[in-house]
Amino acid sequence: MQELEKRLAELEAEFLKTYEKLEIAEKLKKIVGLEKEVADPDIWKNIEEATAKNQELAKLQNETQPYELLKTQISDMRELMELSGDDMKDEIEAQIEAMEGQFVELKKALRFTGPYDGKDAIVRITSGAGGTEAMDWAGMLERMYLRYFEKNNMKAVNLERVEGEEAGIKTAVYEVSGANAYGLLKSEHGVHRLVRLSPFNANNLRQTSFALVEILPVIKADTEVQIDDKDLRIDVYHSGGHGGQSVNTTNSAVRITHLPTNTVVAIQNERSQLQNKEKAMEILRGKLAQMQLEQRAASLADLRAGESAGWGQQIRNYVLQPYKLVKDTRTGYEETDPDAVLDGKIDGFIDSYLEA
Repeated sequence: MQELEKRLAELEAEFLKTYEKLEIAEKLKKIVGLEKEVADPDIWKNIEEATAKNQELAKLQNETQPYELLKTQISDMRELMELSGDDMKDEIEAQIEAMEGQFVELKKALRFTGPYDGKDAIVRITSGAGGTEAMDWAGMLERMYLRYFEKNNMKAVNLERVEGEEAGIKTAVYEVSGANAYGLLKSEHGVHRLVRLSPFNANNLRQTSFALVEILPVIKADTEVQIDDKDLRIDVYHSGGHGGQSVNTTNSAVRITHLPTNTVVAIQNERSQLQNKEKAMEILRGKLAQMQLEQRAASLADLRAGESAGWGQQIRNYVLQPYKLVKDTRTGYEETDPDAVLDGKIDGFIDSYLEA
């Protein structure tokens, strides 16, 4: 029983450190105050304020309840062990193991504490310079991510896709939904570099190709990222997308430029100009939110043009020749089976990034 007492004490000590670090006690006090506020009928005279308070209350409750539950379980277990003999040892050990498992899961959830981590994600893949070779590489990345989405029960909706003339893609944009989609995928934001023997070169020479992967949070409400209309230039033009003759003969495609940062978003996939404009604004809000995180800017007004990660941040190398290795330049994490990685096995890269 002594060994079990030691395990419980270690669990409790580590748990209390986390409890304090996350300021759970302070959040519980805030919950009490918010509960009083939302119970006041007068608050509903201002629907927006009431909704915001309710959302904040629900968020705080979701954050604190698992910790309060585990705190109570640890306390109850300590009392049980004081009253129990060796005949209860197996049952107590099973309960301690269960609590240890709960704590591991709670610590995993701590990886998603960013302001947009719980949101869906926009994944945009763009081929770099290098013609067919680069477009083929972008297509390989597209397949890798689609396999990852499939394996992790994420839903991916294609918003735009421009195929390469001979192989691969010039660009592809997907809206991905699932639990903590942006929080999981944000590790993929940056330039991906491939080294291989070229299948498009008669001499089969070694070739280096690049593709840019952008991961943006899906921000549907303009209240979350407020963009001044005077900062936007909106252009419409003939769509070249699917949808038949009626689409292609109307100005349904939309290009929106955020003038202060020179950020451009163009969408032509939807059937109407209004739908394309809504989707373009959604992506623009995500781009500006991502820039704000990268630049640690307090507001959109503080953003600096040309300083987002873009093509300047190479995050991962995929080497197929002269050896086989996929290595993340930020965390040092590596895999020696590129085929498995390109088939969607990127969990190790994501986990190491989030843990770091």
